[in-house]
Amino acid sequence: MRIGFVGAGRMGRPMVERLAGAGHEVRVLGRSAAARTALEELGARPVGRVADVAEGADAVLVCVFSDEQVRDICLGGDLLSAMPGGSVVVLHTTGSPDTATAVADRAAAHGVAVVDCPVSGGPHDIAAGRLTLFAGGAARDVAKVRPALDAYGDPVIHVGGLGAGQRVKLVNNALFAAQIGLLAHAVRLAEQLGVDEGSLLAALPHASSASRALAGVEARGSVAAFAEAVSGFLGKDVDVVRATAKECGGDLGALEAALQALDGVLRTGSA
Repeated sequence: MRIGFVGAGRMGRPMVERLAGAGHEVRVLGRSAAARTALEELGARPVGRVADVAEGADAVLVCVFSDEQVRDICLGGDLLSAMPGGSVVVLHTTGSPDTATAVADRAAAHGVAVVDCPVSGGPHDIAAGRLTLFAGGAARDVAKVRPALDAYGDPVIHVGGLGAGQRVKLVNNALFAAQIGLLAHAVRLAEQLGVDEGSLLAALPHASSASRALAGVEARGSVAAFAEAVSGFLGKDVDVVRATAKECGGDLGALEAALQALDGVLRTGSA
């Protein structure tokens, strides 16, 4: 496939490497000379303008940090107008389902489709080809871009129509964040029972309470350290899920109490 790529950073760069390694023709936005040299070494073709990324592309993958950046690239610039009719924009950034809808409305005027496809995992998962992808959009559009997504994603899960990928990812991140909050409560209980946090974290991963959140906490040595490490991306996602739930009349229920516990950890620096 002819792939355009915007956002070759911490997550995007290993995606570009996997895409090029799988034989796709990849054009990537590179702002600086150093960035362009690094992208060439990955087997990609660096370009200096967003419109150049879109030229002749079957799909353009957007993997930037924030919802605001997605809107700036897709709604505030000339990306969509430069894409060929019948091509697809894939939004890897976790954000509001409303952003995916807004981009799709604008893209439709140019004969371009949109797939919202937030990811779960890190650079090491991309490098291993096992990143989890939640794809929302029409089945035909997901099928069009699947050869590209398969370069670094496994599983690639089609979870429903446009916006469904974002909704599933937001629920996933709310649950993950809530689990960290619950661990803060567990550490507090253990200390009340005379067990220190280090001893607790050494034991629980081997028992039925094991989880990905617990593994991360154990690796960092404490709930507070892990919460601080993931707060940069997780905090913005929790804000979005709270806002989305409110807009849609949803109820976070017990998740909200656990999220508030996480808020407390970040505010005080301790469980």
